[in-house]
Amino acid sequence: MSTISLQHLSFNYDGQAPLFTDVDLNLDTTWHLGLVGRNGRGKTTLMRLLQDQLDYTGQVQVPVPLTYFPQPLADPSQLTLYALQAANDFEQWQLEREMTLMGLDLDLLWRPYQDLSGGEQTKVRLALLFTDTTAFALIDEPTNHLDKASRQIVATYLKQKSGFIVISHDRDFLDATCDHTLALDRQQISLYQGNYSVYAQAKAQQDASEQAEDQKLRKDIHRLERTAAQKARWSQSRERDKYGDRHIKGSGAVYDTGFIGARAARVMQKRKNLERRMDRELEAKQDLLQNIETVAPLQINTLPDHHPVFVHADRVQLGYDDQPLFAPVSFDVRPGDRIALVGPNGIGKSSLLHALAGHFDGSHNGTLTHPELRISWLAQQNQAQGSLNAFATKHQLDFQALLNNLKKLGLDRASFTTPIEHLSMGQQKKVALAAALVTPANLCVWDEPLNYLDLYNQDQLADSILSSQPTMLFVEHDQAFIDRVATKIVTLTPPR
Repeated sequence: MSTISLQHLSFNYDGQAPLFTDVDLNLDTTWHLGLVGRNGRGKTTLMRLLQDQLDYTGQVQVPVPLTYFPQPLADPSQLTLYALQAANDFEQWQLEREMTLMGLDLDLLWRPYQDLSGGEQTKVRLALLFTDTTAFALIDEPTNHLDKASRQIVATYLKQKSGFIVISHDRDFLDATCDHTLALDRQQISLYQGNYSVYAQAKAQQDASEQAEDQKLRKDIHRLERTAAQKARWSQSRERDKYGDRHIKGSGAVYDTGFIGARAARVMQKRKNLERRMDRELEAKQDLLQNIETVAPLQINTLPDHHPVFVHADRVQLGYDDQPLFAPVSFDVRPGDRIALVGPNGIGKSSLLHALAGHFDGSHNGTLTHPELRISWLAQQNQAQGSLNAFATKHQLDFQALLNNLKKLGLDRASFTTPIEHLSMGQQKKVALAAALVTPANLCVWDEPLNYLDLYNQDQLADSILSSQPTMLFVEHDQAFIDRVATKIVTLTPPR
């Protein structure tokens, strides 16, 4: 058993607020540790710090060799075996051993890596990660591109491993995989013994307790403000009595100015005491609700259209080298439809979207047409680079609307001036999604929109779709999201 130790760790990117301030942590290398938190909180940064890729203050002690997923591949056009061998040193049998444990077809090794589906690419890279049995694995977002069955397979596979840190926004996957959870919340870092559900329950209880305390303090402060105001008015009126006319006409009464002054002074002191107490209450309130997450509704720029059918597919079948990907499929996308394309990894869901865009270079049978429409495209992989302003200009997007949606998605203002390629994968995904949202469109064609998005953003996007009611054709593996937003499901099945 070894321990990864962080002592007084502090880090921030140039010109940005600190991500970590005086952090002390001890992490056992036998743990199956889930690393959770909203996009931009520093999850990937923490993994880079463990790998000594960034400058920091404090101490980071890592007594074991580390491996990291996803590994960079220099030439994805190579056969998968050769592309992976260029990224890491291993024997072919070691890779085949790990692929077999995940139930992968070994023939994938002899296909170009870039021709594999997103899910197949993820699984062969995970197999590559564990060819080194002596290393501690850092795994960043392995559930992207994986269908439900593949997520279960990968979860079972990881449970057999000795120890790792994994970043994921899939609650079921984290529950099935992890025995400890490290949460990067808004104002604190917390370590829990247990899976994501243990953390979520504790977080919900803490939020509820803070909200109840906040309401109590609000009432106390309101009562103190009212009492202080009453005492201030009384004190002011007594001061006027003290220094005003001493005789009240017609009554013969004479005020005791000494008595009035002493009493007014006591009241004024009570008011000051109340104000000090109010200040203490307000100071206590400032520490509440710091870790409660809030999200705002997104704006989707939908355009109406008079066409009765937006997409017409009649016995469409795609393939490579005369090998069909799926059985012929037929469907129509009509105004108001939100159609989910579903099927196992590698069956050709993304290829069908590429064919709709005219970008598929394999064999194509059947009819796949759409009228002249304005389409919002969202690809699996982000290719954007440069500044947000230049990106908006290039794609003819409303820059202020783009920034508005990015702010609602939780991208901090400091990142607005950061080149897109220097943002985290989750932040880059938000840029691509925000661009798709602000694109004026009759039809949204989105490929795995939830990839890299945290759980709050996933719910935020689903709520906004239900509110705006765009016409959509989309691919997604999150069944809960499909159940919420899809009006129809088209299933791709293996060819006969």
